[in-house]
Amino acid sequence: MKLWQKSTDVNSAVEEFTVGRDREMDLYLAEADVLGSLAHTRMLASIGLLTEQELETVQRELKMIYADIQAGKFTIADGVEDVHSQVEFLLTERVGDVGKKIHSGRSRNDQVLVDLKIFLRRQIREIVGEVQELFDRLQTLSQQYKNVLMPGYTHLQVAMPSSFGLWFGAYAESLVDDVQMLLAAYKVCNKNPLGSAAGYGSSFPLDRTMTTRLLGFEALNYNVVYAQMGRGKTERILAQALSSVAATLARLAMDNTMYLNQNFNFIAYPPELTTGSSIMPHKKNPDVWEIMRGRCNLLQALPNQIAMMTTNLPLGYNRDLQLLKEVLFPALAEVRGCLRMAVFMLEHIRVREDILDDPKYDYLFSVETVNKMVLEGVPFREAYRRIGMEIEAGTYHADRQVSHTHEGSIGNLCTDGITALMDEVVSDFHFDEVAEAEQRLVQ
Repeated sequence: MKLWQKSTDVNSAVEEFTVGRDREMDLYLAEADVLGSLAHTRMLASIGLLTEQELETVQRELKMIYADIQAGKFTIADGVEDVHSQVEFLLTERVGDVGKKIHSGRSRNDQVLVDLKIFLRRQIREIVGEVQELFDRLQTLSQQYKNVLMPGYTHLQVAMPSSFGLWFGAYAESLVDDVQMLLAAYKVCNKNPLGSAAGYGSSFPLDRTMTTRLLGFEALNYNVVYAQMGRGKTERILAQALSSVAATLARLAMDNTMYLNQNFNFIAYPPELTTGSSIMPHKKNPDVWEIMRGRCNLLQALPNQIAMMTTNLPLGYNRDLQLLKEVLFPALAEVRGCLRMAVFMLEHIRVREDILDDPKYDYLFSVETVNKMVLEGVPFREAYRRIGMEIEAGTYHADRQVSHTHEGSIGNLCTDGITALMDEVVSDFHFDEVAEAEQRLVQ
């Protein structure tokens, strides 16, 4: 039996095709769905649609369902369409007709919207925490190896001196911008669509400000039509943020793959973190980083996938939107898995500290020599010409001295400044306020 069913049974083939994986995906939303109902029923009581006794009964049973979900005891039964239906059926089964009252003033359209926003803001909190772990590891490595020089490249040609401190620190600062993208997505997720019903509001005197406060949302999605238009847009904005994190990870993975290659031989990992060849006994393959690179490249296609699923949809709810969960939810798990694995690998990285002893890196210091001549009074173009001529004649000899002192250079990594940037962005999420609001609902 469906919440909307009257007297006609849906064709079984139609039901199987339209429901698809939705029950499986909806299990991710179960906790959020109960939180939404806890807030909604308190609001219904405040406007006289539930008595205090009915509210007490409903709240008690909803909290028990929430505890069952947390304990892994919640399932969506065969024949039940979605998580919203399962929660309402369970409640009605336990408390009788009062359970049938909780849907007053809302639709499954705004239920799924509020469920998604609660679920996604929780996921963002977890992802930000995992980004911070990787950030901290990169910053530690940046400080640890700040004095170990390595070649810098342009066009994959030896260019100028760099350092492992710069390399690790660059990825740390990249993550700051990625978290800024996650913050933008979080602010979109942290607006309350509940009360928009099917997308056109309700004739009940709903107190949407009350549910906003109870659920810890920062603000309302005020316009009820726009609240429904936000379905798909919210997912697309979050996909852009996930894609940004994935781009940083993919590039980090590529560097690790390349630097582990014998032709570079800049870094090493313990044998148990690499794989071998079935015929070449010397091989140590960077499979973790290669798989991460591939997965993160696929994740960068996520915004386009979502855009293609939502482009030119007409106003109002369309069933196509159900499919967004099937691409977004696995992507959230994928990003988190890659972040955790990157931290794990970097906990075991070994850096070679004598790379630049090789004569092939002599020309790496040509710019240092030019700059030294300029500081002694030689015009830059003349100094550049002289060193260029020496290189062509094979008479150039590098003194291998590096003196970089400006902000963000080899000798001045500004690690504290980068950490301050991350701390500032993370503080803008106000995660604790949201967590406290959710906890108050289930106490």
